[in-house]
Amino acid sequence: MFKVKVWDGFLRSFHWLLVLSIAALYFSAEEGMIELHFVVGFFTLALISTRIIWGLIGSKTARISALLHSPKSVLASFSGKKINDVGHSAPGSYMVLLFFILIITQLVSGLMSSDGILADGPLAQYVSSDTIDFANWLHHINFDILFYAIILHVVAIIAYKIKGKPLVKAMITGNKALPTQSLESETKSPWIAWVLFLLLLVLLMSTWGSEPLSYLLS
Repeated sequence: MFKVKVWDGFLRSFHWLLVLSIAALYFSAEEGMIELHFVVGFFTLALISTRIIWGLIGSKTARISALLHSPKSVLASFSGKKINDVGHSAPGSYMVLLFFILIITQLVSGLMSSDGILADGPLAQYVSSDTIDFANWLHHINFDILFYAIILHVVAIIAYKIKGKPLVKAMITGNKALPTQSLESETKSPWIAWVLFLLLLVLLMSTWGSEPLSYLLS
């Protein structure tokens, strides 16, 4: 077996920063820390936006196209056939796409949510009251779905670990054990992604995030 670099630096950092962001969003919402909730939400929006763009121009294993597998590939993976996936497995790719959908839904609905008193998402002023009500409902129900998806993801990671596939270690080191070096994937320097992320973060924090950020820093 050969150690092959399959996950670039941005992709690995994105994964763990997203874990921390979701935890912070949950904690801040539960504790009523709305300013922190908004700031972390804008951070997460910059993060996921960069990930989507990196999915178009980044490393081979980071590409959105690398996540598109046929149902036949998923069934083959579950059937126990030996498949040497360079990046995400077919079932894993479906899980990643599901997370993208759920997280984007959570962020967009949050931008249009309002409690009708103090906390308004930056897009709430541009939509109707019915849309705000729907966004409020979606923001709550979608997080429940996201929570169960996270549990499923953790269970899958444990199952793969039992099968001898240490997914967590691979997402930390970036390396994966493959039977041949010929399967090595193209990984790109993450600096472009980091510059893009910082630009998006500064833009969001200097516009939508300026008020809650000022409150937290005061």
